[in-house]
Amino acid sequence: MIKSIPLNKLVQSPRNVRRHSDPAADAELKASIAAHGLLQNLLVRPSAKGKFEVEAGERRRRAMLALADEKILARDHEVTCLVLEDSGEAAVETSLAENFHRLAMNPADEAEAFATLVSGGATVEDVARRFGLTVRFVEGRLRLATLAPVVFEALASGDITLDIAKAFGATSDQDIQTRVFEQVSSAYYAPTPDSVRRMVLSGTVRGSDPRARLVGRDAYIAAGGRIERELFDNDDSESWIDVALLESLAAAKMEEQAKALAAEQGLAWVKPTLDPYASHDLVEGLVRLPAEPATLTEAELARLDELDASYDEHAAILEDEDSAEEAVAAAEAACLAIERECQEIRARPPVIAAELKAEAGMILVLSRDGTPVLQPVFYGEREAEPAEADGGIEVIPGDDGSERRRITLSKRLVDELAMQRRDVLALHVASDPGLALDIMVFTLADADTHDWRTRPSTTLRAPVPAGPIIGFEAKDAPASSGLAELRSSLDESWRAADDAMSRFDLFRALSDDSRAAWLGHVVARSLEASLNMAGERQLPFQDHLGSLIGIDIAQWWRPTAANYFDRVSKQVILNALTDVGGLELSSRFAAVKKGDLAMSAERVFAGTYITEVEVREKALAWVPEVMRFASAAPEAGEAEIDATDAEPGDDTEDQSPRELAA
Repeated sequence: MIKSIPLNKLVQSPRNVRRHSDPAADAELKASIAAHGLLQNLLVRPSAKGKFEVEAGERRRRAMLALADEKILARDHEVTCLVLEDSGEAAVETSLAENFHRLAMNPADEAEAFATLVSGGATVEDVARRFGLTVRFVEGRLRLATLAPVVFEALASGDITLDIAKAFGATSDQDIQTRVFEQVSSAYYAPTPDSVRRMVLSGTVRGSDPRARLVGRDAYIAAGGRIERELFDNDDSESWIDVALLESLAAAKMEEQAKALAAEQGLAWVKPTLDPYASHDLVEGLVRLPAEPATLTEAELARLDELDASYDEHAAILEDEDSAEEAVAAAEAACLAIERECQEIRARPPVIAAELKAEAGMILVLSRDGTPVLQPVFYGEREAEPAEADGGIEVIPGDDGSERRRITLSKRLVDELAMQRRDVLALHVASDPGLALDIMVFTLADADTHDWRTRPSTTLRAPVPAGPIIGFEAKDAPASSGLAELRSSLDESWRAADDAMSRFDLFRALSDDSRAAWLGHVVARSLEASLNMAGERQLPFQDHLGSLIGIDIAQWWRPTAANYFDRVSKQVILNALTDVGGLELSSRFAAVKKGDLAMSAERVFAGTYITEVEVREKALAWVPEVMRFASAAPEAGEAEIDATDAEPGDDTEDQSPRELAA
């Protein structure tokens, strides 16, 4: 029986099967009722004291109550209801049927409906307000309404997804949309939004396109591809017309290459893409696995030594003022070639642990020159989370024969509750600096133990920088020895536990001094390499830290023939001698050969060379300017060193390729 019932007489039914809702959808429903009234009757059942329990339509009832709170509807607003006389069990079934058998509107239907409203005089803002939607959402649906008829029909029938339809809308030219739709419909591979977007934005492809270079002209023509060529066109500027065919051939070739590389590298998978980068969609659900650059082989190390020696020979020619112009030009070219070879040797691909490699994968991108390139990053599949139920209550027998209830929650509710619980935890962590510090230090220290295939509990990351030179370690330097000693003294007893929770509890049980030592270690090992110089090696914040601490580099690092004087030009050494002893000291060594000069300078700056007390003190305090921690910029007239812009004859001319390649 249909009956009008005052809103304040309607109450929630305990039998209504809907337990969860969506705030955004509720706002849309509220706006719709405010604009158009109640379009669907509520299903109710008589209750005590003249009330009626809402078996189906609880969201509508709450929306009307919210409107009543805002004085848009009266508290006794008459609501049209269908009154049920069934039993409680039948009411539950009716509520389930009313909520279950629903079909969301097709985006194409929404687009047509919005377009009809706008053509009738409504503005986009009016439509958005009436239905509780954002203006951007309505504009997006209106854009769909302008798609080419064949594309729009495909969306309406479900032949293409909403994302692909949006990709067609990247251009407003319906002729282009139609042509591309016909091309992708006849292709053997499934189109993606990215491929459709590329095709509609470029009606043809130049011969220089990465896809064209990958496939090759002969293969494209053999497959039936057409090429248009103007009078002055060349292979790079000619137009390839059948873009869908080209995409198909390129995708097939990348897929073939990906399978071959996966087998060759021993990887679980390789994902190909025609883009020059790995898009977010491609790596969604993946986690980066830890990898280190491959170590240099004995042969490569020997080759680097040969290049060092060769570089020194050519640098001597540049240093000699009597060298002929032809010899100088040849030496410069040789030095550049040596630097390039050193960089190629050190461009080591990353290496992953053997136990992870069988489950790891990589992304194969298409470089701009048409070459498939494996990105140097390993990915793993994130562990699958338990499937989410749509809602409801499960009754599970307990061990003692009793029954306990386990509520299964909707995905939206799970996400909302997770964020709210996160905020509760975050507030308490933020209010306890000691705990926060322990969490930070433990997370950074535990990165060596954490299973990278599982989801991390925080976004804290502090990867150890590889350094500009792989494998270099100044073992005889006091600072390096001190770091090694500090690292070996750390209390690692907490690592014995199997899981992160137990490891954290053991870590917190360490003494304050032990935890403080770990704090210093994890922060210190995150520092990048820098120098007090112009260019990419300059990190002003580190200069500021060094100045703030008051570090005296001379106490920790001394220039020797091996670590400095053999690696710079003769003039640089003489300038250093002038700094500590004036021209009188440097003139003593002006005629000495470079190798002997380096050894003599080492003795001077180590304080073992017989000289005046004042000169000895200055020499023991001297270090190259680039090694000092200085927060201020060089003063006017002061030399500024820039390794990237050095000219022949600069202080860098005699640096080894190991330094320059860095």
